[in-house]
Amino acid sequence: MIRWGIISTAKIGREQVIPAIQQSSNGRVVAVGSRDADKAREFAAELGIERAYGSYADLIADPEIDAIYNPLPNDGHMPWTIGALKAGKHVLCEKPFAMNAAETVEMIAAAKEAGKHLMEAFMWRYHPQHARVKALVDAGEIGVPLTIHAQFTFALPWDNTSNVRLTPEMGGGGLLDVGGYCVTSTRYHARQEPDRVSGFMTLGKNSGVDENFVGILHYPNGMLAHFDCGMRGTFRNSYTIVGDQGTVTVRAAFRPDDNPGLIDLARVGQPVETVSVPPANQYILMVEDFADAVLNNRPTLYSAEDGLQNMKLLDALKQSALEGRAVEV
Repeated sequence: MIRWGIISTAKIGREQVIPAIQQSSNGRVVAVGSRDADKAREFAAELGIERAYGSYADLIADPEIDAIYNPLPNDGHMPWTIGALKAGKHVLCEKPFAMNAAETVEMIAAAKEAGKHLMEAFMWRYHPQHARVKALVDAGEIGVPLTIHAQFTFALPWDNTSNVRLTPEMGGGGLLDVGGYCVTSTRYHARQEPDRVSGFMTLGKNSGVDENFVGILHYPNGMLAHFDCGMRGTFRNSYTIVGDQGTVTVRAAFRPDDNPGLIDLARVGQPVETVSVPPANQYILMVEDFADAVLNNRPTLYSAEDGLQNMKLLDALKQSALEGRAVEV
């Protein structure tokens, strides 16, 4: 069993990742750390965690912790991930990996120096519905795949001005928050890395961050992808692959939660067929893969270098939006 420590009392930890670790076959949560000792104790009591620390530093210094989950705001990913690696811990870091690719390079170097595992927590990739989509495409169900369309949006209340997602210094903005899901999904299905990207964004008048973002990716194999993401549109989280003989759409691509994965297959001249994939807890699958990799000294299913590639693309998309031109990657 891998003994996990959790940095911060973040909502994603409380509602998703900690329960997933507690239900996993090869891990258990032994400690949580917060900047507020009382808050840490309350959090630990609520979730049945045996130890609570009043600082992140005390948490990562605990010799009885094997791995750290880091769900801090984006500006806390690099410093506390590197701190945990130097303290001899493996690290599962919440997405986005860091504020930018340069920070990610430092994190990977620290992991290699420490000889520890490091992975970005993009849980969606572990859900079996995506492998099913790949199988449908490989079977020729939609003919030749040509384009990928992805979207992940949610609506923050307009009167919510204190959310960390609206703070530039903390790595706010829709591209870093949910755009990475869209980019990873197009890379997953294009099965190549893009060579050129373009980005367009709407900056919030008060926040100064990209509240809505649209990106276009060109792949060397001829495939094109586009996505929209942001914090002002109604909730959507899906993608569609378009072929010359049909389309395949994943209705809840990134947050199927406890529901079956529903895939709509639309082929020329045929009624739409809905393929159902049994429910799966993608958070459990992710933490079990990470823990198994640690226990058996093998690579995780998705490498830290994969996370670096994603950060490079997010950087390039932001650069394109700021400069008003396509950027080669």
